Amino acid sequence: MAEITVVGSINMDIVALTNRYPGHGETLFGHSVKTLCGGKGANQATACARLGKSVNMIGSIGLDSYGKEIEKNFKENQIETSFLKLVEDESTGCAIITVDATAENTMLVVKGANDSLNEHDVQKAFSQIETSKILLVQMEIPEAAVIRAMMEAKRKGMFIILDPAPAEGVTKQALLYADIITPNLQETKQLTGIDVTSIKTAIEAGKYFDQYLGVKNSVIKMADKGALLYENGKSIFIEAIPVKAVDTVGAGDSYAGALACALADGESLESAARFAAIVAALKVSKLGAQSGLPTMDQINEYCAEHNLTYYGLQTRQLR
Repeated sequence: MAEITVVGSINMDIVALTNRYPGHGETLFGHSVKTLCGGKGANQATACARLGKSVNMIGSIGLDSYGKEIEKNFKENQIETSFLKLVEDESTGCAIITVDATAENTMLVVKGANDSLNEHDVQKAFSQIETSKILLVQMEIPEAAVIRAMMEAKRKGMFIILDPAPAEGVTKQALLYADIITPNLQETKQLTGIDVTSIKTAIEAGKYFDQYLGVKNSVIKMADKGALLYENGKSIFIEAIPVKAVDTVGAGDSYAGALACALADGESLESAARFAAIVAALKVSKLGAQSGLPTMDQINEYCAEHNLTYYGLQTRQLR
């Protein structure tokens, strides 16, 4: 059985590249358009699979051409698809994404079949899952399904990673079941009211999650500035790995997936977060939320070239 279980959204991404975003009512010519498999849940599952882990994917897709392509992609990545819900009367979720010259993106998501996943589907899947160590969840599917997944995971002694995205969908109940959360700057501000602009304000946000929302562990992702790991009252700043960004779509998903893989290997939160920084850096240097995800061979090659280490040792430039 799989080491990691992911419960979450599954989409087809339609990605357009352009120098800048069009203004309201404006028409611009872009450079290119690609159709790529995406969705936060699917991205995280694929990230784990690319890193060599066995993965269960629990989610919902439509009985359409996008759904067939996504299911094929899962199988090619050796992701367990027996827990996928196939929906007749809803189309597969779709995200229309624009990426500008700075590699930043805007995204319009139509949930489609993702909204069909319910508590019964999740409970039925978990009744057949026995050996997973880690649960990865996000908030792009119905809250009831997310909460049920977290409750089932708790019963089975799994470590729960919640990516609180989008922040508008996160409730205090979901936060209480999480062993660690991985918000970005926007999600941190939405949940805490704190505008994270420095290490000091990131620590304040970590304390807020702990003292007021009951989340003892958090990784506050500060984009290219790095990340702040807050663990049981202690904080550690982890610098970002400098790379030329091409596409930031899926960067947070690659981070969450890498974190799950390292924790499944028995690494500490700090060691896991340092590994995740490397994985996320390699992801943003390539196009595609899933096609840009690195493999372990690519990570090892990159680390050898740049004198980086991970797992058990602090990720750092070796002297």
